[in-house]
Amino acid sequence: MRFSYVMLPDYPLDDTIESIKLADELGFHACYAADETWHKDLWLLFAAAADKTKNIRFGPSLSAVTLREPSLIAQATATLDELTGGRAECVLGSGNFGLLAQYGINWVKTKPLTRMKEAHHAVRTLLDEGAITYDGEFYSYNGLFTFARPVQERVPVKLGAMRGPKSFQVAGEISDGVHHALSYTKKAYEYMVENVRIGAERAGRDVNTLDLGAWIVFATGPDSKAAKDAARAMVGLYASSMPVEQLERNNVDPAELTEIIAAVGEGRVDRAYELTSPELADRLSVAGTPAECVEKIKSEITSAGVNHLILAITDAALVKAFSGLEMPGVASMRDQLRLVHDEIMPQFS
Repeated sequence: MRFSYVMLPDYPLDDTIESIKLADELGFHACYAADETWHKDLWLLFAAAADKTKNIRFGPSLSAVTLREPSLIAQATATLDELTGGRAECVLGSGNFGLLAQYGINWVKTKPLTRMKEAHHAVRTLLDEGAITYDGEFYSYNGLFTFARPVQERVPVKLGAMRGPKSFQVAGEISDGVHHALSYTKKAYEYMVENVRIGAERAGRDVNTLDLGAWIVFATGPDSKAAKDAARAMVGLYASSMPVEQLERNNVDPAELTEIIAAVGEGRVDRAYELTSPELADRLSVAGTPAECVEKIKSEITSAGVNHLILAITDAALVKAFSGLEMPGVASMRDQLRLVHDEIMPQFS
């Protein structure tokens, strides 16, 4: 079982790099970040962390092909791979619904699956060959080349998927794996794994060789209530990007989120927290003491066949940055990284 963590890069940069260095020392597989305008630029951040780490891998989870042209994603990934000595990878996706709306982009009308397949082909080809000629519906290249070359023989290129089933099947068919964000039930992960398997078998591939990642809102610490409150403060922000089908696979009636999503849309994350019941937050996060987190991960996630846990660690500093709420008793980012290493990772070795 791989353990990684994914950040919203909104902390002071020196503080963020110290957390990355600690995760590297503790043996985390990767550090990912959201490639979104809302946050600091992950490519510059990871470039700054490259020579301060030895083993941890870096990349976006995910980079939206609706906002960042695939050839530029390939260029940045290859450059990061050289800087890190072969530790880069990338996860491609359609993008955060809320962010796309602020760009005036209606996600439904972007033909996301076709666009994603074309984008993956472009990134994969440029990383492998350094040049591409291609005439697609969304992306066209005529002898485009780049001197940005990766160190790895094959840089992993994965897909982010939430809705399905076709998105999961395509991930299994063409990519190195899938990062499935924001699911917390065995039913949801069995759905993911089964559809990735369908795609893999269609292409003559072994699903067990693919990265099957669970990207989850996560908070842990000795104070169970404080950790759960921290996760609760962020649930509305994340849940606003969940499709109806995914909410239902997580035993959530979409109507439960109507007022919460409206509050998030108005920038009132504090109000979204008030509207999010502890019970709803528990359904849409993994939070509590390390023992409580282990129990939920084992019963709802890894038992479905997931082989990579990607923890969106939530601490008091992150909550305050987004909502202004004070969260006393919540373990810091680095304390949570240590707790995951000391008390959670050994339960999956």
